[in-house]
Amino acid sequence: MSSVARLRALRGSSASILPKRSRRWNSTSAAPSAESVEPLRSILIANRGEIALRVGKTASQYGIRTTTLYTDPDRHSQHALSSPFAVNLGSTDQYLNGERIIQVAREEGCQAIHPGYGFLSENAAFAKACTDAGIKFIGPPSEAIEAMGNKSRSKEIMTSAGVPCIPGYHGTEQDPKHLASEAERVGYPVLLKAVKGGGGKGMRIVMSPDEFQQQLDSAKSEARSAFGDDVMLVEKYITTPRHIEVQVFADKHGNCVALGERDCSIQRRHQKILEESPAPNLPEDVRQDLWEKARQAALAVGYEGAGTVEFIFDNESGEFFFMEMNTRLQVEHPVTEMVTGEDLVRWQIIVAEGGKLPLTQAEVEEKIASRGHAIEARIYAEDPSMNFIPSTGKLLHLRTPPASESVRIDAGFVQGDEVSSHYDPMIAKLIVSAPDRKAALQKLAMALEQYEIAGPVTNIEFLKTVCRSQPFINGEVETGYIPKYHDQLFEKQKVEPEALAQAAIGLYEAEHVGRNEKAPIVPLQTIGFGNAPQPREFHLVETSSDPQVTNKPVPVRVLKTAPNTFSVAVEDTKYEVTSTFDQQTNVIQSYFPHTRLETTLIRDPETNYLTLFQQGRQYRLHLATPRWAEKALGLKDLAHSVLAPMPCKVLRVEVEEGQDVKKNQALVVIESMKMETVIRSPQDGKISRIVHKAGDLCKGGTALVEFEGEDEK
Repeated sequence: MSSVARLRALRGSSASILPKRSRRWNSTSAAPSAESVEPLRSILIANRGEIALRVGKTASQYGIRTTTLYTDPDRHSQHALSSPFAVNLGSTDQYLNGERIIQVAREEGCQAIHPGYGFLSENAAFAKACTDAGIKFIGPPSEAIEAMGNKSRSKEIMTSAGVPCIPGYHGTEQDPKHLASEAERVGYPVLLKAVKGGGGKGMRIVMSPDEFQQQLDSAKSEARSAFGDDVMLVEKYITTPRHIEVQVFADKHGNCVALGERDCSIQRRHQKILEESPAPNLPEDVRQDLWEKARQAALAVGYEGAGTVEFIFDNESGEFFFMEMNTRLQVEHPVTEMVTGEDLVRWQIIVAEGGKLPLTQAEVEEKIASRGHAIEARIYAEDPSMNFIPSTGKLLHLRTPPASESVRIDAGFVQGDEVSSHYDPMIAKLIVSAPDRKAALQKLAMALEQYEIAGPVTNIEFLKTVCRSQPFINGEVETGYIPKYHDQLFEKQKVEPEALAQAAIGLYEAEHVGRNEKAPIVPLQTIGFGNAPQPREFHLVETSSDPQVTNKPVPVRVLKTAPNTFSVAVEDTKYEVTSTFDQQTNVIQSYFPHTRLETTLIRDPETNYLTLFQQGRQYRLHLATPRWAEKALGLKDLAHSVLAPMPCKVLRVEVEEGQDVKKNQALVVIESMKMETVIRSPQDGKISRIVHKAGDLCKGGTALVEFEGEDEK
């Protein structure tokens, strides 16, 4: 029987939920009676975005009704529209209101709650409250969440179970002097981690005693904001680590399997952006040992459902150490689904219903051996050039690669949706599979070239660069990969003159075809007199978010010489071009003397910023506004201001009015999307004005502090 047929059979008959081939890790567990299996008919999805859609898709395939939740800011989001049964919780913090969510589940007649990931998914009190209310929690028992959610307690359990743990201090004494002494004992560098942390929040690397207190204060502040708890642990920081995790699944009958491992070493801000399975360049005996230790970890806490046991692998010694266990479905679970051919959400439902796992360990390993390699790339609205700070805005244009059996896209947004500052900035997950890693990398690179997003800044171009970098192709991965190869990964690429020519042709045509509301409002120079066609000159600038980078405007002159013919000059380079511009698709098709190009041009109507997609590459441009136009339009000169890079809350102001500061000195600490960001000075200078104080809420692009200008000195 195929895996799909087996899963269908599990829905159809209570007897079929007891597959004869299921392997029993705990031989003393009793077989369940038919009465212990309760098929689910209705589920409340206590989450949002792509994971809510992901859970709803599987539930609907098996005839399970879903109720979704949303809040005021995301009432038009895709997950809110995905079910006819949808409840508005109101304000943004209500996704964390467990009491209200349980009340909604009762009112809607839901038998179970699926928490997704994040929010309440690893909240032991919420899991227990669901059980006490007679509602199934689709996740592990509250006792297991409690044990593994506390990083100190989890280390004790793992040590007792024979799972190797990284050296460190996991005690309750939190006096800063005591923590500093423990850091000295462990030996620098050390890693500070919030005991109840996750997702990279509440974590800081401390390289020396001099910076310990500052990093401790920052980690505690972030942990309090994200988790309401600032208890910290101190661990030895391994300098060349890999992050390898094992997907485990356990049922109520003592069965536990490992569904392979995932390498999640490519990270920024301690959060993953690329995940793959199997882990590259991993000895087979180490792989098997990782699986076995992960099963031991799950069985040690009486685990049920989906979980991920995370390990730090030392590239130098070849040793691995238990890091933590995520007691939920992971963001990167589609990677495991690709290499096993199994639906892990369906497995969660089977376990919640009281059934046994669909496959034994031997069957899992057989499937993994035959299904090749899978890689996931997380598509984020964020700016890699600005230390990956989140970006916000409307998705003006969104085009994805074609989906297939080997190319999967899990997304929570469509074109026209808004990426807000209220929630995580992940737009989608792109997952590909192939017979081997080399083929999977080629497929991922092509899919990323086909992925087009205009509006907020995204990490797509950066992901392309990582995939093209030779060490990554060789499988030489580590969690410090991005800083290690920073210069290579952030090497500035030249804007091709043909791209500037295409942009100018598109702007010219959009201005003249109907002069409709989509026509760009741009500074143009008219040259010549009379009724003959006049050339137009556009000054195009490559956009940079970095205030320390000033790109030079490039003059591009366009003259339309015939209905579809243009003479274009990009600085000193001249082209005679035959072009057509489709106003509906925003595609410019041009025949240059040496090549044919198709370019998609998207203009932001509010800012006149331009996004071009050409030959698998994205260009971000804007039109330079002459000084005379700024004065005529009354535009404020922001040259001497430091701006908020996104909507945010000011946490701390580190300088005073009248203070002299140096380049890269900390000015303001802001928070957005539960993430702290330090805004640093782009120059040496003197602070003339503190525009926003601690506690203020700011829109993106507003001034935070102002420097003295030349006329003030």
